[in-house]
Amino acid sequence: MKLSIKRFMKKGLCIAAMAMSCGISAFAQGITTANEFFKAVSDKYATFKDYQAVVDIKIGNTPMAANVLYLAPDKMRMDFSNPAQQTIVYDGKKLICYLPESASVLTQDSTGANPTTSEGLSLLRRYYTVSYEKGQEAVALEDGSDEMVIKLILWRRTGSESFRNIKMAIDPDTKLIRRIIATTPGGVVYQFDFRGYEINQGLTPKRFEYDIPSGANNYDNFLFSE
Repeated sequence: MKLSIKRFMKKGLCIAAMAMSCGISAFAQGITTANEFFKAVSDKYATFKDYQAVVDIKIGNTPMAANVLYLAPDKMRMDFSNPAQQTIVYDGKKLICYLPESASVLTQDSTGANPTTSEGLSLLRRYYTVSYEKGQEAVALEDGSDEMVIKLILWRRTGSESFRNIKMAIDPDTKLIRRIIATTPGGVVYQFDFRGYEINQGLTPKRFEYDIPSGANNYDNFLFSE
């Protein structure tokens, strides 16, 4: 059974979530070259045992909101308030995306390097070039904002990568990621805005267990489906 256009959009969100988890699971400190700064933020995130944060998401003009949980080295969960009950879970072995409006569950077994590990982050650095978007000095997050950030931009090295470029805005004091904007080759823009970080709160693997709702339509290995 083919997924609807709207379900393909949600499929893209799940793919973006995997890429995002790569972006939120390791970054750094030390302002010299952009590559060194990127590695420094990576090194700092690598010291976190766990964290949670609120994330506001936009896919094109469609707004979403979720609470995101991360547990080192490879677990991530997003519980959505908009749309309510939508859930994305990666338990280190399988990615599960529950879409309540269509009563669908998309699952994908993990293959290759886990994108939420330092290995996955290294692959991101290998396949994307890193540069400052606005230079080494902190700039406004956006026009009219008093919030100051360091902005990086990653450009794909080959045409096989999921995103044409990935922009990151990082707090210069805490070295926490404030915003990720990822653009696909087709021009679809995924934006993730993080706030309210809580670090090393003692999260346990049980928080990443997920029971698939009974009666949901299942689509296995959706990343490779037509």
